[in-house]
Amino acid sequence: MLSPGILRSSIFLLWIAMTALIAQAQTSRASSAASYVERGNQWLAKGELDRAIADYDLAIAFDARVAVAYYNRGLARQRKGDLAGAINDYDRAIELNPRHADAYQNRGAVRYGRGELDAAISDFSKAIEINPRDINAWVNRGSARGDQGDQAAAIADFDQAIKLDRRNVVAWTNRCSARYRQGALDAAIADCTQALKLDARRAFAWNSRGVARLDKAEVDGALADFDQALALDSQRAAFYNNRGRAWLQKGAPERAIGDLDRALSLDPKLADAWYNRGVVWFAKDDFTRAIANYDEALKLNPRLADVYCSRGVARLALGKLEEIEADFARCRALGGTPKPEAEALLREMKGRRKPK
Repeated sequence: MLSPGILRSSIFLLWIAMTALIAQAQTSRASSAASYVERGNQWLAKGELDRAIADYDLAIAFDARVAVAYYNRGLARQRKGDLAGAINDYDRAIELNPRHADAYQNRGAVRYGRGELDAAISDFSKAIEINPRDINAWVNRGSARGDQGDQAAAIADFDQAIKLDRRNVVAWTNRCSARYRQGALDAAIADCTQALKLDARRAFAWNSRGVARLDKAEVDGALADFDQALALDSQRAAFYNNRGRAWLQKGAPERAIGDLDRALSLDPKLADAWYNRGVVWFAKDDFTRAIANYDEALKLNPRLADVYCSRGVARLALGKLEEIEADFARCRALGGTPKPEAEALLREMKGRRKPK
């Protein structure tokens, strides 16, 4: 029989051996996880998303607490369009590392793309809190705030992004758009011009400057800008829509129709293009076609006050009195204002109508 002292010594030595084996196993698993993460990163850099995800899966199988494996798998899933999977991975990365600024930033980007503006702004704000020099977080939060209608807050965010990097083209371009929404047309044009000095291949900057110029009635300058935008990106329906508006202001309805037809062939759900094509047909005195286009615009977006007003005027030309009143009433309810001369003509027509 072993003495108690020898037995205790044997147990102690066994415990030491077991501890060493466990530590060795943990080190081996961590090393394996790191190796799979590294190989996954190489696949990700090559655009081999499925292979990257498979390696990140293996890394997580070896060590479920490696935050970078979840974060990088989230990136790969985001690029594949698996937004729900990306969100889940960013959630886990943040759970493991609450100071992971990039995980907040990218989760915010996914939420922004899904239209979840409040959640996106919360994520961008957290990324900025952790890393105040994260330019992408400032730009993205500004974009989300602008989409919410808070242009002053959006501009403040773009200001900060530009302060951090005066060569950030996206910040200049997006501030141009925010200033346009504020009605500050000259400031918008100046910002887009600066963006184009930095990168003359920025199609959105050409388009945004063109829109501001069109609102200033600088039609030729607007047309030149839209031409440049379309030369860089010929598959963007909004660019054709805007150039169509410019051609109408230029007094070239046939060219306007051509651009608006092209816009709708690229995006049949672009309500503005249906509306603008209705405006062109109205200008050509084809009120039936105008109304048909206004109808399509309202099917896509029933809250467009100007379309109700315009359809009411087109119906006025066809003498459809009850329908005119309904359109004008809806226009007012949405914050629009029918043209005074149209309302005066409607009153005159109602006064002339013989009672049944």
